[in-house]
Amino acid sequence: MKLRYSSASPYVRKVSVLAIETGLDGHIERVPTDVWDPSTDLPGDNPLGKVPTLIADGGEALYDSPVICEYLDTLHDGLKLFPPPGGARWTALRRQALADGILDAGVARRLEALRPENERSASWSSKQAAVVNRGLDALEEDAVGLDGPMTIGHIAIGCALGWLQFRFPDDHWRDGRPTLSGWYEVFSARRSMRETMPNSPQASPSKGSSTPVVRGP
Repeated sequence: MKLRYSSASPYVRKVSVLAIETGLDGHIERVPTDVWDPSTDLPGDNPLGKVPTLIADGGEALYDSPVICEYLDTLHDGLKLFPPPGGARWTALRRQALADGILDAGVARRLEALRPENERSASWSSKQAAVVNRGLDALEEDAVGLDGPMTIGHIAIGCALGWLQFRFPDDHWRDGRPTLSGWYEVFSARRSMRETMPNSPQASPSKGSSTPVVRGP
């Protein structure tokens, strides 16, 4: 299998963490991909032009991260991170959806900040920040229940919190959320999380603008 990825993408990190947790990491070839490069061939594999995109052994392309993660979870014989039909499954999928929604809002806010200053919308950025904070408050209320068996929900939440800490350190998401913060402190110490810490690719200036464009969300 081949995984088209960006080292800064939290959605890619979800896939990488799951691959390590399930013992599949060594079966995946990494293909670094710059989604912002006009000459990228990524749309040939994923018409949306996004990472992660997984090319299965049979040549089929799979996207996006929830689909890739669930596919990978079918390829191993260990504890399944997508529970079977029932209450535990819906809880795991709900947590994944909440974490991914937090990321979607955070990425939208970040991309807005990278636009030329005269094109930015302060109200749009504030709206996305409010979405993130509501999501974090919901996670704090749910955090006591995160002590159960690990699922895709735990992975998605861990990756979302790690990305917020990476991209918006001044927001101090831990403030006022002691239970969630304590859970993350333990979860982020897992080998899968330590080995997939995000890093920012080198920034490059956009043409005709002094605003730096940092590749990858």
